[in-house]
Amino acid sequence: MLYTPLWKKILIWAVVALGILFAIPNLFYGRVEARNDAADAAEKAGFVTTEQQAAMDEWPSWMPSGLVNLGLDLRGGAHLLAEVQVADVYKTRLDGLWPEVRDALRDQRDAVGSIRRQPSEPGTLRVEISKPEGMAAAVDAVKALASPVTTLTGAGSSDLDVTAEGATLIVTLSEAERAATDQRTLQQSLEIIRTRVDQAGTREPTIQRQGADRILIQVPGIGSATELKQLIGTTAKLTFNPVVRRGTSEDKNPGAGNLSLPSLDEKDVWYVVEEAPVVSGEDLTNAKGDFDQNGRPAVAFKFDVSGARRFGDYTAENIGSPFAIVLDGKVISAPVIQSHIAGGSGIITGNFTVEEANRLAVLLSAGALPATMTFLEERTIGPELGQDSIDAGRVATLVAAGAVSLLMIAAYGLFGVIAVVALAFNMALIFGVMSIIGATLTLPGIAGLVLTIGMAVDANVLIYERIRDELRAGAKSAARAIELGFERALSAIIDANVTTLITAGVLFFLGAGPVRGFAVTLAIGIVTSVFTATNVTKLIVTWWYNWRKPKTLVV
Repeated sequence: MLYTPLWKKILIWAVVALGILFAIPNLFYGRVEARNDAADAAEKAGFVTTEQQAAMDEWPSWMPSGLVNLGLDLRGGAHLLAEVQVADVYKTRLDGLWPEVRDALRDQRDAVGSIRRQPSEPGTLRVEISKPEGMAAAVDAVKALASPVTTLTGAGSSDLDVTAEGATLIVTLSEAERAATDQRTLQQSLEIIRTRVDQAGTREPTIQRQGADRILIQVPGIGSATELKQLIGTTAKLTFNPVVRRGTSEDKNPGAGNLSLPSLDEKDVWYVVEEAPVVSGEDLTNAKGDFDQNGRPAVAFKFDVSGARRFGDYTAENIGSPFAIVLDGKVISAPVIQSHIAGGSGIITGNFTVEEANRLAVLLSAGALPATMTFLEERTIGPELGQDSIDAGRVATLVAAGAVSLLMIAAYGLFGVIAVVALAFNMALIFGVMSIIGATLTLPGIAGLVLTIGMAVDANVLIYERIRDELRAGAKSAARAIELGFERALSAIIDANVTTLITAGVLFFLGAGPVRGFAVTLAIGIVTSVFTATNVTKLIVTWWYNWRKPKTLVV
């Protein structure tokens, strides 16, 4: 008799049952995916539409609903390679520095005379002084505005380089500050792109820095590269400005401190607004798609504490006055303030569709990109191509599984059948684990699955050959041969799979994109194949042996 403790039997079959349970949703991929999309959309909106409820009812709520995510090469989607124009930030920094430079030089007026900003290339600030003999004082005054660079590589450096050329003072960012600025700009761009893509509800996007100033963006499931560019490439700079007046044409002379901006929706309507906003999109803490009191799509927003206080104070002091909501230099709407708006929340109305309102909410929540981006590569991978890959991968997996099953049955008879049953459990466990952790299946990942099929029966081959060895060596009984076969094959199985697991770990941590997908599938397959070979197979063999009690054992 072969003996396995009851607790161990229960534990092994519980793990197998859970693996199968979590793998089942992948058999109903479209239905479960529609249910998940509807549930996510309802959660974000705060209410459930009839269509969403119908989609959610298609899959029982008590069943797991996790799916193996399909990568870009299987689902189809969009690929972009963007170059971030980091020099834009240099220009913005120096333009913002000009008022401080002007004030500092004014304090030295007796020494430097009058000052005048000169035209210059972006990223350089040139200031002409009327008394060149006072240039040393001018340089000292501007250098006093510099700050230390806070990065490790720039330690000991200041952020500004100040030089003189005749009567012209030249201010640029130092090399250390440019490097630090580039790093911050890339990191901020990555975070904003990731936020925008995540909030749009896409699955498993790949957003990675490439080189000094490029970002790779791959988003499965999105319709086209153009759609992706619209999602991540829009500036989405939001401000709330006091309205000075409204007109039917652009005002070429709106007055000092004012801007003349066109209306987004109203033809031939222009607004003159104060240049300094009361609050801006940087003060937003939340923005989401909503509906106004007439049931039209709108965007609900909420400010942080300081933004809410400024917004509340302004609305309290300007009841009856129009207030412009400006997005990317265009006036979305200019509602009249009807009452004091406390709490810092409100809605933006306009001629939005539901999709436009949700998209605007996503853009506002993520903030404005720090610099413009130039798209060097853009590709749209159609879902048909992805479906072809899935079909080819499915055929490859079935052929591999069929060939391995036939070989195992031919070589080991009944024990081969048991190995095939364990292999089926192994595949279910792989999909169950991938569904639980939300792993992404790519075309290389399918290759990892096929490889796992071969490796899984490798362990069974080792066990069965050890059992044969024990039988040939004259084991006391068939039960003892089985027991020794599993025990003595275990170390070889562990050694072989640990080395492969290390390789998978290296691929995961040093690789990217599809290589990582392959590493994830391979690593999960190694763990589950060892589990099924050494536990599930043994349990089935034990059950069969105790049931049939054969006098001789044929392996």
